[in-house]
Amino acid sequence: MTRLMMVLFSFISVTLMGICIVIALVTGNDTLMPISLAAAIGFVAALPASFIIARKLA
Repeated sequence: MTRLMMVLFSFISVTLMGICIVIALVTGNDTLMPISLAAAIGFVAALPASFIIARKLA
């Protein structure tokens, strides 16, 4: 299950980071700090999401 979680994490983290960055840009936050914070939030949110999805698939 760990390998499956890592593979899923590589896709889910990029997707969630991109969604969070787009949300930050749409709301008018176009400097470095809000974009970096949005990317970090997406990265951290991908950890439990990938674990839950891997557990449901395995």
